[in-house]
Amino acid sequence: MDLFSKYDILGAFWVTIQLTVYSAIGALIWGTVLAAMRVGPVPVMRGFATAYVNIFRNTPLTILVLFASLGLSSTLGITLASSTSTTSIADSSFRLSVLAFTVYTATFVCEAIRSGINTVPVGQAEAARALGMGFTRVIGTIVLPQAFRAIISPLASVLIALTKNTTVASIIGVGEAALLMSEMVENESDVLLLVFAIFALGFVVLTLPTGLLFGRLARRLEVKR
Repeated sequence: MDLFSKYDILGAFWVTIQLTVYSAIGALIWGTVLAAMRVGPVPVMRGFATAYVNIFRNTPLTILVLFASLGLSSTLGITLASSTSTTSIADSSFRLSVLAFTVYTATFVCEAIRSGINTVPVGQAEAARALGMGFTRVIGTIVLPQAFRAIISPLASVLIALTKNTTVASIIGVGEAALLMSEMVENESDVLLLVFAIFALGFVVLTLPTGLLFGRLARRLEVKR
């Protein structure tokens, strides 16, 4: 039986890749902002970022995805897709999933970046402030570039976890790998081991190169103290 001709397995994994990439970009941006707020001089911002990280990091991802679908879409009418589009439901589910993954993953990115900031010698920031540089310029031009070089490996772990977490999007009907696997398990009960092997191998193919690439980057860009 040729499962690849009967089911769009590659298409499902392509959706998984898209979920990972868009969510990773959003989480990196938002996580960086949160990290800057957590180490910033404004108490209100520090408090907000600390509360945000503690709340969302300890909230199950499944609840966040369901809230994005049921709370934002069904209750509040926030769909993130044009109602006139023929694929509006699928588009909305995809984008709401990206939003939920971004909100959740940004907390881990924030903590990774904050740990990297702690590796930067305090004297560098103090010297920059003595020269009249403001906090935003110090954090953006001196601290963060060094912090990112120190946290490449932790960020790789976050990205790999995000790739595997995309399977949660299947609960709101996003047509990624986990949803297709569930369908195949129901319809192809006589080749369950093959189905599981295909999807297990697929996720290995997605995550293993990420770990290898980031590991190589970490060795090349490591900050020498």
